[in-house]
Amino acid sequence: MVWESAGDLVVVVDSESGSELSFSDASEAKGLMIQHDSRCVIAIVIGLLISLVGCQTGSGRTLFGASCSDIERQIDLSDRIDTLNRLADAFEKRCYGTVIVYGEKARSEFRHKTFSFLKETTNVFIPEGSFIDYVLESYERGYLSLLLAASYANAQQSEAAKVELRQLDHELFTPLYNYGEDPVNLLLSAVLWEHVGEVNESRVDWLRLRDLEMMWKGQQNAVRIFAARQVDRIDSGQDFSELWRVYGIGRFPVLTWDLRFFGSASGYFSVKASREFLPACQSDTGLRISTQSWFDKVAIRHNHGYHPLMNVQAWIRLPFGLTYSLVPLAAGAGMMVGGCVLDAAAKGNGGLCQLSVIGGVAMMRTAPAVLEGALQPDLRHWEHVPAAFVITRASKPELEPCLPKLETAVQRLW
Repeated sequence: MVWESAGDLVVVVDSESGSELSFSDASEAKGLMIQHDSRCVIAIVIGLLISLVGCQTGSGRTLFGASCSDIERQIDLSDRIDTLNRLADAFEKRCYGTVIVYGEKARSEFRHKTFSFLKETTNVFIPEGSFIDYVLESYERGYLSLLLAASYANAQQSEAAKVELRQLDHELFTPLYNYGEDPVNLLLSAVLWEHVGEVNESRVDWLRLRDLEMMWKGQQNAVRIFAARQVDRIDSGQDFSELWRVYGIGRFPVLTWDLRFFGSASGYFSVKASREFLPACQSDTGLRISTQSWFDKVAIRHNHGYHPLMNVQAWIRLPFGLTYSLVPLAAGAGMMVGGCVLDAAAKGNGGLCQLSVIGGVAMMRTAPAVLEGALQPDLRHWEHVPAAFVITRASKPELEPCLPKLETAVQRLW
């Protein structure tokens, strides 16, 4: 906007449209210019703040009715979580070739942590994990090996399936960046070993489930009792003509978090699941086990004893997050005061002041969202996995007491 004065006549030219406006009083023209420029500044500030608040993580996509070729086209190894989700979808659709090809690539590329001084330092000042490549948890490496083994078994490649099951042992016990045994994978491994005809190998996994008391923390007695029964069955030489059937129940729940500065073992975070996990269940023909142990593994990610670097980064990030949350408060207050002062200086009708107050209040209300975005922990995980598994020798699902009878999604996996 350009303005020229010729005596008492003031001509204002809009630089964008080229139109001219004439005023008899220079104060009127200046007031118009102040109001115009102030609105531009307000719009720019609000836009920048929205861009800061709007950096959120989306949930995984679900491809309903997609074919194997559709799923394969969706796989992008640079998006690690989405790749894992697509592999789970491919397995459910019995696209075993896709799982074999891309599962091996994903396990190889996603299993190791690559440290970068620049990235780890930057990670303190921005939302956690923004520029850090996701690294598979130990249970995810194990489950991926199970999907590969089951895919090979279903493709009638028993020897390749055995190789993957042995790789599973390696994934569970190797002290990589993420480490630790997992009862769910041990259970599924025992079932798969029987499926490929290696009963003695299956017995080893049943023994682990029976004897790993520290893993259960005094819970899941139903699983331990069931495992002991399977060991006795194998030792007695019993033969079951019915093979194990494996069902996945529901979907792993969404994870939420809150600040908890006292009584938390994982930094200042309290991580919760959006719904309760099903309790363990055993019957004469089968067993149900939830994936709560997988949730527990994600929940302790910021524990100092498990990942000290992430724990320290979280505490360093805290004062920066608090500082970031003060920016919209100060900017909103400044917008309200400045807008009203400019409106009074221009002898306006109060429109600019009203607009400034509305914009300032809206900006101040974003402070909690800015704090949440700055402190949000890295809770990325493999999303498209079941909330529980049921293994059974029952020939029909309705004959297995441990399968839920309510309206719960049940998918036979193998």
